[in-house]
Amino acid sequence: MPDLDYMRLLPGETLKAIGRLELLARTPKEGFVTGHHRSPNKGFSVEFAEHRQYVAGDDLRKLDWRVLGRTDRLYVKEFVEETNMRVTILVDASGSMGYAGESAARRDDRPLSKFEYARYLAASLSYLLIGQQDAVGTVLFDSGIRSYIPARARPSQLRILLENLVAASPGADTNLADVFHDIAERIPRRGMVIVISDLFDDPARLASALHHFRHRRHEVIVMHVMAEEELTLPFEDFSEFRDLEVADNLVPLDPRTIRAAYRDQVRAFLKAISTECGRLSIDYVPMNTRRPYETAIAEYLRSRHSPR
Repeated sequence: MPDLDYMRLLPGETLKAIGRLELLARTPKEGFVTGHHRSPNKGFSVEFAEHRQYVAGDDLRKLDWRVLGRTDRLYVKEFVEETNMRVTILVDASGSMGYAGESAARRDDRPLSKFEYARYLAASLSYLLIGQQDAVGTVLFDSGIRSYIPARARPSQLRILLENLVAASPGADTNLADVFHDIAERIPRRGMVIVISDLFDDPARLASALHHFRHRRHEVIVMHVMAEEELTLPFEDFSEFRDLEVADNLVPLDPRTIRAAYRDQVRAFLKAISTECGRLSIDYVPMNTRRPYETAIAEYLRSRHSPR
């Protein structure tokens, strides 16, 4: 009997929620096979792009005879070529992603940690993209790159990606900016980069790293995964708070005395990241683990392709 444990990242209710959705590129992409994303290259398809003056050797079937009749000049019609898309999904596997608040959506009767939530998001996106014949790869990272699976469009790629996600667990501290710069240099040709992370790094350094992806002409989506408790600090009792990325680092405090200042800091952090993403034309998608991930991803995909 084959081991299908990796399929637990794609439960039936997830497939039902996302099965009819799709993730299309908003900007031209470079790929290898015919698909349904706009390519930067001109080809021959059903969508007209522009006229160009005829030169010797052009295909006579592309001549626009109506323009010839009106202007007595030879022009050819060019069309938009469609292609597949290369997508790299970056999954944060740092220690802070191991946090699971009691408010989080539940699976198997327990709340999902941010990392588990991110794994389900990555699995769902991989399933959608490979189903629409796009090439998908993943990067798992903490303070460095832990695994890098280059984007492929073959059907067996989904199993490879899911098995890698199932085997992973939260690890060391975070170094988002340096890791993103490293990844940006590794990914060939322009495509799409999806970041799934709690983004615990300096917003200015993070913006510089995200700009590196945009400089290399990638379309970027940032899915910012946070737990409700991290956003609101709802605790009432004096407690010891443990740093998930630094061993034996316990901080005793009364949350009631710092709640207002804490929330101000969180709002400033979120605004800084959202503003930088807007400046860089990056889709910024807040993901609160309190909401079921199927609902969150379906809502985003529908809004992404609705008229603006």
